[in-house]
Amino acid sequence: MDPVLLGFIGYLVVVVVVGLIAFRYTKTLADFLLAGRRLGAWVVAFSERASGESAWLLIGLPGLALASGFSAIWSSIGCASGIFVSWTLVAKRLRVQTERLGALTLPDYFEARFDDASHLLRIVSMLVIVFFFTFYVSAQFLAAGKVLHTTFGLEPLYGMIIGAVIILFYTIMGGFFAVAWTDLVQGILMAFAMIILPVAAWIELGGTAGIAERIAAIDPNLLTVTGGQTGRSLIMGLVVGSLGIGLGYVGQPHLLTRFMAIRDPRELRKGTVIAMSWVVIAFWGAVLVGIAGLAYFGCDGLADKEHVMPMVATTFLPAGLAGIIISAAIAAMMSTADSQLLVATSALSEDIYHQLINRKASQKRLVTLSRIGTVVIGVIAFVLARRAETTVYWFVLYAWAGLGAAFGPAMVLSLWWKRTTKWGVFAGMVVGSATSVIWHNVPALKALVYELVPAFALALVAVVVVSLMTKPPERVALEESA
Repeated sequence: MDPVLLGFIGYLVVVVVVGLIAFRYTKTLADFLLAGRRLGAWVVAFSERASGESAWLLIGLPGLALASGFSAIWSSIGCASGIFVSWTLVAKRLRVQTERLGALTLPDYFEARFDDASHLLRIVSMLVIVFFFTFYVSAQFLAAGKVLHTTFGLEPLYGMIIGAVIILFYTIMGGFFAVAWTDLVQGILMAFAMIILPVAAWIELGGTAGIAERIAAIDPNLLTVTGGQTGRSLIMGLVVGSLGIGLGYVGQPHLLTRFMAIRDPRELRKGTVIAMSWVVIAFWGAVLVGIAGLAYFGCDGLADKEHVMPMVATTFLPAGLAGIIISAAIAAMMSTADSQLLVATSALSEDIYHQLINRKASQKRLVTLSRIGTVVIGVIAFVLARRAETTVYWFVLYAWAGLGAAFGPAMVLSLWWKRTTKWGVFAGMVVGSATSVIWHNVPALKALVYELVPAFALALVAVVVVSLMTKPPERVALEESA
């Protein structure tokens, strides 16, 4: 058997086994959605990181570095900053408040935090989650098709089918338990890949001097962090736009649920150290993989630049090890898609059915409904991915902007500012998501700066202004969490 295929199959066996084992521990809706809040710092940290970066880290970011050289580092810096802020500013307070309020989901939290008997915040946040997560999961399926096509020559459609079926299987079986523990395996594999692959390519290409010489022969600007850009395009398009990606971390529901699932809020300090160590390894490694591909293949050596990671793996590594490394790309896709499926599913089972239709539903019925919802959303995302004409990188950034702008300002202010009101949060959600969609679809605006930056800023202003104009809640649910 092909050693690459053998390594890939070995990885798939591991994640399927984890799903089967986790099935035994998934008895209630709290188990399915939050693993019963029984996870430790290591599992939460690796799960949050693996879920946070998705296929864009191992497929999209190396492809960006192949196309633009070292200027891709700005995206890494922006992401690292956002991750640190999320772990230090949001994690502990959100964990404490959601347990005190009995909230299992983000819509649960907003409704309880503001005593929203009208369910307005629940309904709006649920619609935002389902809409943008459908695009997000589609990006992961699209990445699976690219990786398996490049590695094994499979038609992209068959690659997407394989990735979708495996994700749906272990997510349906084990819920959050399966997702979190497979994330631990996948996060370790992703970090391992981002260490081994750049080192192997660096040795084969003659070290730093050899790589620099090859890239300089293509375009010396590719060796600079500005990429040869100046003026407004440098400041707004590259620096502000790339750094702005980090704003989205405080508003991503599939990452915030990781903070909610840890067994003890005091373990979040340890989790921060683990997560940030992973960030340094993974992000720098992903950029270097793209740089190695640029040095070896050139700017135009690959028809699809997002094929660079599997191509570098099969070029510079022994076949068996290449199979394991390529599995990391599938791991990146799976670790995000499964988390997003769970959050989108919770919007159907918990936020719609349980809270709005049948509050007396049994735990068994709720878990069954959650599994059915997972399949439905997965199928819709697959159809969308099949018809996609964009890259993984931009597909992810579109969904990232919508979610980050809709929930980021509302989340931070609801945790830290007691004057925040229900109507302020509602305004922030609407303004953030609407601005993101409009800005993305107007070419002149999209060319100016990444849509998350203006959408986040306008949403923040909307929450503050409308909160000051409306009556504060009679019962303030916010308490000191320090």
